[in-house]
Amino acid sequence: MTSGTTATTLGRLLSQVEQRVARRTVGALGTAPDAPTLDQWRVLELLADGVGHSMAEIAGYAMVPAPTLTKIVDRLVDAALVYRRVDDADRRRVLVYLSEHGRELHDRLVPAVQGVERDIADELGADDTAQLRDLLSRLAERLG
Repeated sequence: MTSGTTATTLGRLLSQVEQRVARRTVGALGTAPDAPTLDQWRVLELLADGVGHSMAEIAGYAMVPAPTLTKIVDRLVDAALVYRRVDDADRRRVLVYLSEHGRELHDRLVPAVQGVERDIADELGADDTAQLRDLLSRLAERLG
């Protein structure tokens, strides 16, 4: 195999796994009218720490471009799941927070999403899961 083929194969495998995990996660989020999309879930997941986050922080965590994130957050605001507030420390900056309704939705869905992760970990086994987490963390850090 040439190095180009190896890189393509690695990229394809990573994409395949990401898509399959995403599909399982979306399934766990459900089909109810108030079920969040995967991108919305990632925003709720970050905001569940109870700390306000800037749009830039959220975009990085959710892995979406800023214009897309604005639409996602607008929809979450419309659904009363999150709210925006001016940062007390820097009045030019707006922070996004999880609302009480958003907290309830997050808390209701988190066991199902954690179940997906447990199922995947069970398929690999504890040692392989730990090794995979370590390898992916190192790769993400190096490709930063």
